[in-house]
Amino acid sequence: MSETRLEAVARTEFGKGASRRIRKAGQIPAVLYGHGTDPRHLSLPAREFGRALKGGANTVLTLAIDGADELALPKSVVRHPLRDYVEHVDLILVRRGEKVTVDVPVNVVGDAAPGTLTVIDQTTLSIEVDALNIPESLEVSVEGAEAGTQISAGDVTLPEGAVLVADPESLVVGVSLAPTTEELEAEGAGTEPTGAETAPIEGETSEDDAS
Repeated sequence: MSETRLEAVARTEFGKGASRRIRKAGQIPAVLYGHGTDPRHLSLPAREFGRALKGGANTVLTLAIDGADELALPKSVVRHPLRDYVEHVDLILVRRGEKVTVDVPVNVVGDAAPGTLTVIDQTTLSIEVDALNIPESLEVSVEGAEAGTQISAGDVTLPEGAVLVADPESLVVGVSLAPTTEELEAEGAGTEPTGAETAPIEGETSEDDAS
């Protein structure tokens, strides 16, 4: 995975008001920590950070801080619940040659056998891998897979040097028989229609009868 270089600026103001001013200036409040160092409060260029994330959530960033470069990995990216912008970022320091534990997206490819249904149980897998060799995704092929096929975490091919952290027995993808048209129609017919009238209980007087 390629590295992305960003100019980071040390922050001296804190609090909600300061964060709003930082975001208004096109920056993102961030905190960098790890390797026993004191947390460093930074601001990152929002547009460049957004472009970096398009390469995947596990993109390694080269942060230029006060004339020195630091490698960092996004640990937590907080987005506004209603508006699509980043409110805050937590970053962890990484070193060249260091292994990190990350959740990597599962990419299911291929078409299973006709008349089957592919069910994805896990969209990511946790692996330990070199910080500078994090894969963008882990490919799982279901090409031609018959009903009953189950692919567990331990069956997924990992990049060289990577170690599976997730439970190897946990199901990632399963292939089952697709329901027939008759089964779907029968299921729909068995659903009680909404808005159905309910007969009054004996002895009760309806509002229409009382008026």
